[in-house]
Amino acid sequence: MAPGATPVYPRCMTTFTPSSSSEKNRGPGAQIADTVSSWPGVSVVPHRFGGIEFAVGRRELGHLHGDRIADLPFPRRVRDELIAAGRARPHHVLPDSGWVTVSISGPAQVERTIELFALAYERAQKARRPAPLTARPRPNDG
Repeated sequence: MAPGATPVYPRCMTTFTPSSSSEKNRGPGAQIADTVSSWPGVSVVPHRFGGIEFAVGRRELGHLHGDRIADLPFPRRVRDELIAAGRARPHHVLPDSGWVTVSISGPAQVERTIELFALAYERAQKARRPAPLTARPRPNDG
């Protein structure tokens, strides 16, 4: 994203925009959590390895380890594209998996991390939608 550009999120997603000086002083993890937890259908629970986890249904979107890093799962192809584009790095514990890790040390990394959570959210929403019913052809009567 270009410096100074306003991120655009799909549908009803919003970005964290501090409205007061006290919000501006909140840590990156809290800013990300405020945004991701505001999306429809997202639940927030403690993560089994520490931090907080975001999920849609039973599907984990990813989790935060405080203000330091975010870990997100993607199919291997998507993971490889994110790493090649410099948007993430291999997971800090499981580098050969589909998981990625993102450092969240400042405002630019907060926006980048929210964008990756948005990508995971879109994938989860698509997976939850039932396949459209298609009309089956009727056998010939004759």
